[in-house]
Amino acid sequence: MAAIPFFSKAMLFLCLIAFFQVSFATSKPTGLSMKLIRRDSLYPGNLTKVERIKRLLQLSEFRAQYLDSVLRPNATADLDTVRVPIGRVPDNHLYVVELKIGSRLHPVKLLMDTGSGLIWTQCRPCKKCFRQQLPMYDSRTSTSYHKLPCTHPLCQGDHKRYKCYNNECVYSVRYGVDSRPNPPTTKGVASFESFQFPVDNIHTRVIDDMVFGCSKDNQNFDFSNGEISGILGLSLAPDSLATQFASKGITSYRFSYCLVPFSDELVRPSVLRFGDDIPPPVGNLQTTQILPNGFYHYHLELLDISVGWYRLGFQEQPGIFRVREDGSGGCLIDSGSLISTIDQNTIGRNAYKAVMRAFQAYYDSNNFQRIGKVVESLPLCYRSKPGFKDYMTMTLHFNGADYDIDGKYMHYFSEEDGFFCVALRPASRTILGSWQQQNMRIIINMDVAGLQWVTETCADDIP
Repeated sequence: MAAIPFFSKAMLFLCLIAFFQVSFATSKPTGLSMKLIRRDSLYPGNLTKVERIKRLLQLSEFRAQYLDSVLRPNATADLDTVRVPIGRVPDNHLYVVELKIGSRLHPVKLLMDTGSGLIWTQCRPCKKCFRQQLPMYDSRTSTSYHKLPCTHPLCQGDHKRYKCYNNECVYSVRYGVDSRPNPPTTKGVASFESFQFPVDNIHTRVIDDMVFGCSKDNQNFDFSNGEISGILGLSLAPDSLATQFASKGITSYRFSYCLVPFSDELVRPSVLRFGDDIPPPVGNLQTTQILPNGFYHYHLELLDISVGWYRLGFQEQPGIFRVREDGSGGCLIDSGSLISTIDQNTIGRNAYKAVMRAFQAYYDSNNFQRIGKVVESLPLCYRSKPGFKDYMTMTLHFNGADYDIDGKYMHYFSEEDGFFCVALRPASRTILGSWQQQNMRIIINMDVAGLQWVTETCADDIP
């Protein structure tokens, strides 16, 4: 199936608003929030930092391959061939949302993913499921559960997300790419259920008839310690949490998060906020447009890049970071990509090499000792110098706004091994990953069709 044009997706979104708002016509959009819990022990045993970063980079590799597979002309982007990246779940770099569903308020823990739409959890009776610590949800015990009818806009028409089989609206979602053997796959029944969300530390709100997936066949997942029971999609897709909130009039189409630094020893929770619960920004709020490009990801118009004070001059080649005819290229923000990437296939000039040469020139001029590739996929590494703090910064110059990345978030540091690496990877497109989103208030604001951000001490964002 060909990629769905943006206008057609907008029409589907409007249809879904009409469908959902029958019982919410008098609702006034408000706000709510959820804790994002970062887990520390998602791998058994004691891994070194180098071993952990290798696992994290493997996850980023899978993510990049996934984006290559779906962000291309005529990519199949729904039904049996939906592909969303999930590799091994890294310790300390995984964000989980805890909520309750059903008439019996069954607890679930869902992995936050801005790159996918479907919200799903494992369900009994289960044909094949991965291990989870929480009791598995059983739809047969919930009086608020019912199945999505085959006549629903998500299950019929040219732009359906699911398909009707034996009079049930079903889905099959594959996480990974064709080249990866035995990719994780979830299959189940598209359904309605009541979800309980926290409004603050005391109050909660129950929202009826949330579309979600009741997954009964889940294969090849490796959530090693059983903390996860499913996935929470936050993309522009019509079945994502953000889209459903906006469709129901629960909140405006705005959500926000502020990622506490991964090095924070206290492992403070981050907070996923919606609508009016997003705090007023303190400082110079930056805004750039989210581009309508026919996909559900958050694409941005990147014009140039600076390393430190040195502007690399990509703006002299207009369109160098645009999406190319084969679907590669472009720039997007993605919480599921850990390490940011720079496009190495830009026409006329290799953007990745130009950026890395600027970093190398700075550290070579400061007489740092270059070392071999100690971390796979991070080729530029140096021996640390005691007391040195002037690590190089980077700025992404978007249309109308600059995204400034502090030096401590542009590098991976291994204090016990005495080295650091520039935290950038080559890829076929530029991606602003979560490593470079630390201590940044990120706001997806579709009310203005924009990405907004401001520097913030995320540990102060109290749930």
